[in-house]
Amino acid sequence: MSDDKTIKEEKSDVRAIKVTTLGKMMNSFGIYAIAVFFLVLGIVLQSLGIINNFLTTTNMMNILDAVTLLGIVAVGMAFVTYSGHYADMSVPTTMAFTGIICVQMLQFGFIPALIITFLFGLLIGLINAVAIGKFKANPIIWTLALVFVTKGIIRIVWDNKQIYPDFIANSERTSDLFDNIFRYRFFGKISLPLVMLIILIIALDFVMKKTKYGAQLKMTGAAQKAASFSGINTEFVIGMAFVICALTATLGGLTVTSLSRVGYINNGVGYDFKAVTAIVIGGMTLAGGRGSIMGVVGGVLVMGLIDNILTLLGVGTFSQDMIRGTIFIIVVGLNAKSLRSLGRDDA
Repeated sequence: MSDDKTIKEEKSDVRAIKVTTLGKMMNSFGIYAIAVFFLVLGIVLQSLGIINNFLTTTNMMNILDAVTLLGIVAVGMAFVTYSGHYADMSVPTTMAFTGIICVQMLQFGFIPALIITFLFGLLIGLINAVAIGKFKANPIIWTLALVFVTKGIIRIVWDNKQIYPDFIANSERTSDLFDNIFRYRFFGKISLPLVMLIILIIALDFVMKKTKYGAQLKMTGAAQKAASFSGINTEFVIGMAFVICALTATLGGLTVTSLSRVGYINNGVGYDFKAVTAIVIGGMTLAGGRGSIMGVVGGVLVMGLIDNILTLLGVGTFSQDMIRGTIFIIVVGLNAKSLRSLGRDDA
């Protein structure tokens, strides 16, 4: 009798899982369907004469270039989010700082400049790793504090001035090599940053899905205390997530500085929020432990298409930021609702 009573109680439990169509869609590859929707929307708007030159080779390459820059940053930032630590808000200043460092070091040659730049990027990652992984600093407050420190260093050392690679490089070839970080195209079509992004996607997707570290990162993001009790070195796992993020931000900083041909304190501004928005749109939860690199890539593609359509519509920068913020709020809400509908109330 007691067993029958238990079964009846379970059936009438208001917390019983109700799998909805929305829940299934949001936890599948729906992000790529959304990307196709915005692609079709752009084509329709062009056919109606509302926007011009959407479906052109030049514009598609512009979208791809924009997506590539954001993607390089987002796939690294995804490790921080996956670890259950929301986001690394120091990414934009890491991009600006390492870009300036590389330009300054071009006086010693291209390869030495790259090595020194990535050492500085690694240093920033290690600082975050120790502060957040070992000493449990709040990730948002700490990385925001690091932003002010880094900007202060830039203003003091470089007097808040722009620096140009062609003035500092020890040769014209060195300056050209730096310019080609963004501009070099294989076979005249495939950009070097796109190749770097593809390599990052393959490598980081493998790390997240197929390695012991990836499994430990997932457990740490989903339940850090449980992971710690099970013997996982959560300090190291979290720290490595911030190191990976800093190194991809460094690569993004080199790329955006090569694009602008100037080292400047504002290079990279906005990439923190854009990356987080792409990550969340791509299905990775801010609570940690859920999501994938391929989902993030889909989110990046959607962001690139949205930004391009808004630009062609003549929407200003501030209005675009407002629209991105609205999209972020809506997606976070839908994501939380869909996860709860699938019995996951940790969204």
